Amino acid sequence: MFDVVVVGELNPDLVISGNVVPEFGQVEKLVDNAVLTIGSSSAIFACGAAKLGLRVAFIGKVGNDLFGRFMRQSLAEYGIDIAGIVDDKETHTGLSIILSTGIDRAILTSLGTIPRLKYSDINQEILKKARHLHVGSYYLQEGLRPDLPILFTDARDRGISISFDTNYDPKEEWRDGLEPLLEKVDIFLPNSTECKEITGKSNLDDAVDYLRMKVRYLVVKLGDQGALLCSGQKKYHMDSLRVNVVDTVGAGDSFDAGFVYGYLAGWEPKRILKFAIVCGGLSTRFAGGTNAQPTYEEALHFMENL
Repeated sequence: MFDVVVVGELNPDLVISGNVVPEFGQVEKLVDNAVLTIGSSSAIFACGAAKLGLRVAFIGKVGNDLFGRFMRQSLAEYGIDIAGIVDDKETHTGLSIILSTGIDRAILTSLGTIPRLKYSDINQEILKKARHLHVGSYYLQEGLRPDLPILFTDARDRGISISFDTNYDPKEEWRDGLEPLLEKVDIFLPNSTECKEITGKSNLDDAVDYLRMKVRYLVVKLGDQGALLCSGQKKYHMDSLRVNVVDTVGAGDSFDAGFVYGYLAGWEPKRILKFAIVCGGLSTRFAGGTNAQPTYEEALHFMENL
C-alpha cells in the first residue's frame, strides 16, 4: 500500500543563485551558485512527503535521456516507487532554469514530456494501492487535463482522498475546465494569486469565500504572510516560519507535503496548518526545492517549539 500516489510532471531544475539580472547583447554576469536538482512541483511534493516518512509512488513521464534518468534515480533515492514512470522516446525530458534571489525568482521552462502524460499512461494497479492521490501543475499537464475528471472519479470510487495544487497558469486562462474538478477534491492548495485568478475576483477574501464552499479544505498559501485554512465555517490563519531564507523554490510544495501528512494522520485542522507552515519554511534554508526539506522528527521539533 502507498500513503500517497502522485500523478504529475517531471523535470529537473537548474537553480542559479545571485542578485543579478540577465542582459542581452552577449553580456556575461557572474552568479553565486548553480545547482542541478529535483524540479517540478509534483516531484518536489513527492520528495517532501517521502522525507516525512510517507510511502510514496510517482506516476509520470520522462524522455529516454540524461535528465529523465536523473529524475528517476533522484526519486528512487528518496525511497519513492518509480514503477509508474514511463519513457517517451519521441521527445526530451523538460528542464526549468531558475534565477533565484532568495526571496523571489524568475523561471524559464522547457516542457518536454510534461504535456504528453495521458490518463492511459496511468498504472491502475498502483492507483488501487493508494490512500491518497495528489495532482499538481494542472495547467502544464495538457495531455492529462481532459481526463482528470475520470481520474478523480476513479479515486473517489475507491475511497481515495484527493489533494490538488493547480500551480501557475503560463497561458493565464485560469478557469478553463477547473470548477467541476474542485467538487471532487478534499484539499485544494492554491496560493493567493492563483486563488484570485481562478475565481476572477480581485479581492482575496471574496475569492476565499467562493472557493471554500467547493472543497473540504481550502488552503491558501500567502508567502511570507503565512497561510490560511478554511474548513467548513472555520478559518485559521498562521504566520510564516522565521528562518534564514536562501531559496523559496519548492516551498509551497513542501508546505503541501506537510499538510497532506497531517491530514492523513487525522490531526485537527490548526495542527495540520502549523505543521505545513513548518515544512514549507524549513525547505527554504538551502538552494533547490528538496535539499532542505525536513524529516518528520525535525519538523515536529520546530513545531513544538514555536
